Amino acid sequence: MTDFTDLVAGYRRFRQGDYVEQHDRWDKLATGQEPKVMVIACSDSRVDPAQIFDVSPGEIFVVRNVANLVPPFETGGGYHGVSAALEFAVTQLEVPEIVVMGHGACGGVKAALAKSFAGAAPGEGGFIDKWVGLLDGARERVTARYGDGPEAIRALELETVRVSLDNLRTFPFVADRVAHGRLTLHGANFAIADGVLHVMNAHGEFAPA
Repeated sequence: MTDFTDLVAGYRRFRQGDYVEQHDRWDKLATGQEPKVMVIACSDSRVDPAQIFDVSPGEIFVVRNVANLVPPFETGGGYHGVSAALEFAVTQLEVPEIVVMGHGACGGVKAALAKSFAGAAPGEGGFIDKWVGLLDGARERVTARYGDGPEAIRALELETVRVSLDNLRTFPFVADRVAHGRLTLHGANFAIADGVLHVMNAHGEFAPA
């Protein structure tokens, strides 16, 4: 089991290895970043976008949260972490592509499907329940067709990607850039069990990359 001591030991290996071997890259990154892709992924420790896409530091701008969700555009109360990161990537870094990547065996999806934390207080699952509530509409569609078994879980895992892509389009600065061909949105799903990445086509269907 990795703990903080192991992380510090890992840092020392990095500092003596990769940081020295790729000094030119790190020297360039010290002055700024120019990623071409934003990736919105799940916080799940098993699905690191940088590892899955085999990219180096500075190549992708990543936001991770429970169930890789993007909330719809709104300017009301509360803090907007995902919206702020999205705004920064699109309007400041001007990334030309955004990828929403879901994954298999997602705990957030299972919680949304089973309503595991319905009515729970903050600190007991209440924050999780409110967040995955973004999937309530998709959950109703999925359970009406598949019930609540394994097929429903897989279907809802894919729906999280579609929901987030739909919500991305509610942001004016995203919709405008998409309409003018300056920004392209992609959907993907990584299957932990077999390591296969599925990519979503223009019709919302997924197929192996």
